[in-house]
Amino acid sequence: MRKDLVDSLTAASDAPGTGLAAAALGIARIEDPRLDADRYLAQLDGMGDAARRRIEQHVRETGDSSTAACIKAFNSYLFDDQHFIGNRTRYEDPRNSCLNEVLERRTGIPITLSLVYMEVGHRAGLQVDGINFPGHFLVRCPDLSTRGSGPIIDPFHGGAELSEHDCRLLLEKHVGSEVAFSKSLLTPATRPQIMVRMLLNLKKIYVHMRSFPQARDVTELLLALTPSALSELRDRGLLAYHLNDVTGALRDLQTYLKLAGMSDLDKEAREEHQQIWEHIKTLRRRVAALN
Repeated sequence: MRKDLVDSLTAASDAPGTGLAAAALGIARIEDPRLDADRYLAQLDGMGDAARRRIEQHVRETGDSSTAACIKAFNSYLFDDQHFIGNRTRYEDPRNSCLNEVLERRTGIPITLSLVYMEVGHRAGLQVDGINFPGHFLVRCPDLSTRGSGPIIDPFHGGAELSEHDCRLLLEKHVGSEVAFSKSLLTPATRPQIMVRMLLNLKKIYVHMRSFPQARDVTELLLALTPSALSELRDRGLLAYHLNDVTGALRDLQTYLKLAGMSDLDKEAREEHQQIWEHIKTLRRRVAALN
């Protein structure tokens, strides 16, 4: 992993404000190292200006400046005019997780389409919060005039508004009974939380594709954002093992077992630790054979 990429992503995470575009474009450099971020930031600025004009025109024509009316005009611009749509046929394509590709191709997965919705919406004068909902990222537009929570919106499905009942059904569809529904699942997500979720999605895709070098790059970024995440330390070690990086694998897997310990682990976790210990013994034998 190039140090400049790690540094740029952590800087974007710590930057003032709540903007996500710079961080998302930094993540996209894993797939396209030569990406010109300024080009896509300018594109978002232009879209935000156009969306703002669309909202203002709607308010002039209808006399309705409510949050609901503004969202309706904004959705018309983003989904009818700009033709953004959820990619249902190639959901696992890594390009769906890269903001530049989503802007170019007008298609993506829930979190990247939500990111477009948030970034263009902010530039158009709307307040849009990301909702780190399990299995399917959503957004919410608070009603500033009434200080209400505002509608929950699904950018993956053309800006559809969801009721709490709809959210319960969505949760059951994606995670079953693993997670019980509560209103806390609909609270606004922080920028680091959104970045971590984007990276976890991308890592899962790369591992499924057996693109281990890219998956390890993603894990490096996850550890830069969440240094205490033992699961990412473990995964970086396992990816190094698959890539025959003996030194890196030994370092991470030994550190993981030391920090994780064996107390209060269930049967599945103990079996996983035992498997990692077998990997470590294999790696040590390799090192001994070279000496």
